[in-house]
Amino acid sequence: MNASLVSRLGALFFALALPLIAAAEPTIGSVAPNFKLQDQHDAWISLADQRGKWLVVYFYPMDETPGCTAEACEFRDNIFAFRKLGVNVLGISVQDVASKKEFAAKHSLPFSVLADADKSVAKAYGVLSVLGYAKRETFVIDPKGRIAKHYPDVDPKAHSKQLLADLQALIKPAG
Repeated sequence: MNASLVSRLGALFFALALPLIAAAEPTIGSVAPNFKLQDQHDAWISLADQRGKWLVVYFYPMDETPGCTAEACEFRDNIFAFRKLGVNVLGISVQDVASKKEFAAKHSLPFSVLADADKSVAKAYGVLSVLGYAKRETFVIDPKGRIAKHYPDVDPKAHSKQLLADLQALIKPAG
């Protein structure tokens, strides 16, 4: 391999890796990055509106893909258990509001899916991939607006149940 090719490959790697390095995800105990995004009903939803409640914010790559659909439907199927715990669920991906409307209607999603079309929230949470999609990661945010738990690796078919078990432990009153 000649030096010029090695130099160009190094520059390409750096250019692709820089967005990942620059956008570190929030850490446990840190204040969750604020956001204000539109959902499938054209309503503006902000993190500030959720203050005082436990919140699951799950990022997913794309509406209507098999894994993303399975994950959304798992949350849908377990929504009453989340509500019983007093937990709100929000899904976020980088598609537009029209895509969210179609996705939510087709799968009867009873929670807000938010359009991060400018990718600013995915960047703020450190989940924007080099391909421009959100990575499949989840954050649990406590009633004070701090990150209580982060799931960097998610199995879309089992994640909702794992979250419910973890939330029961997080929410239970100290005794």
